[in-house]
Amino acid sequence: MPVEIQGVVAEGFEPVRDAFVRNFQALGDRGAAVSVYRDGRKVVDLWGGTRDADAADADPAGDAGTGGDPDGGDVAGGGPRPWAEDTAQIVRSATKGVAAAVPLLLQQRGLLDLDAPVSSYWPEFKAGGKERARVRDLLSHRAGVPALDRGLTAVEAADGVSGPLAVAAQQAFWEPGTEHGYHAQTFSWLLSGLVLRATGRSLGALWAEEIAEPLGLDFWIGLPESEAQRVGRVAPVDPPESAGTLRTRPKRNVSAAYADPDSLTRRAFAAIHPLPDENDPAYRAAELPASAGIGTARALARFYAATIGVVEDGARIFTPATTALAGKEFSSGPDRVLVVNTRFGPGYMLHGPASPLLSPASFGHPGRGGSLAFADPEAGIGFGYVTNALAKSVTADPRAQALIRALRSAL
Repeated sequence: MPVEIQGVVAEGFEPVRDAFVRNFQALGDRGAAVSVYRDGRKVVDLWGGTRDADAADADPAGDAGTGGDPDGGDVAGGGPRPWAEDTAQIVRSATKGVAAAVPLLLQQRGLLDLDAPVSSYWPEFKAGGKERARVRDLLSHRAGVPALDRGLTAVEAADGVSGPLAVAAQQAFWEPGTEHGYHAQTFSWLLSGLVLRATGRSLGALWAEEIAEPLGLDFWIGLPESEAQRVGRVAPVDPPESAGTLRTRPKRNVSAAYADPDSLTRRAFAAIHPLPDENDPAYRAAELPASAGIGTARALARFYAATIGVVEDGARIFTPATTALAGKEFSSGPDRVLVVNTRFGPGYMLHGPASPLLSPASFGHPGRGGSLAFADPEAGIGFGYVTNALAKSVTADPRAQALIRALRSAL
């Protein structure tokens, strides 16, 4: 059955719409949205498909057995519920790039020094050979604590206390600052612990009050109860054990490392064990800046547009100096965790073979399973793509890459 695509595309950006349609026709998308800003103006805003993680699991009687969708979708007689204009989605590690704006904003205001030791803000962090770890090391996956000796339960991971305590006490896996390896889960507690101790406020609260609310972004690091209570607001995702019906072909060395329970790769992703249920209201409400951000493609694109310039109503986040800092390379080369060459700035993944973005100037972050968001200051682009058809890929999802190629052709 053809998928109905809704939304708008500015003249000249039709290739992005064509690629978005092909993602449903040939690449397995079920429910998704894509948005693009150029020079602060929205030029692509599309959505389509179903917001049910698996259409086969849709309520045959409609929401609450009423035969109709309270969000306005027509599901009379049963069937999957359509993705709506304001449908939000968990974006996994694409949250990292969003959350990185908080410490950079603090740095911009003179409240955080990237060259200072983490322990100057967080004294307990110097344990385990981490006394020389700098703030810049923490942000660029060089802090040496990508894994934990004992993985946390989902409850512990979300309680706001156990995670920071664990990473502060953890023995470093390498001398901080000398190597890098993707801190897949521990980035949540590293960033949260640092921001809390530097400001006395939580990262999720700072994000909401200083960035999301002024910019009017439907994106949360810790979903508030008011949004959680809106039926259908957040699209569900596949449970961890079944996620990945759309499969990609990862490099063999990455697959082998992930399959080895003793590898640093496997241990990094298992810092929360067993894997949490991402549809659990408690998990969605948790402030986990590495993995649990929830929002729309439009919010991601507008956010990144505001990191590189002024958006439609005159708002922006970063000064030109901070924009330049966001795209500056802090880590490059062999990644101890992802087992490929990666590049990172201060919280952002940079363009490279592991995560191809629009150009070498781009900075942003993919989310495991498919979501992607980034900025490109040279092209004036803010880009956001979210999907509920989660793949096995960590980076370079084929659907996101198809959209990037189409955007490049449009430019």
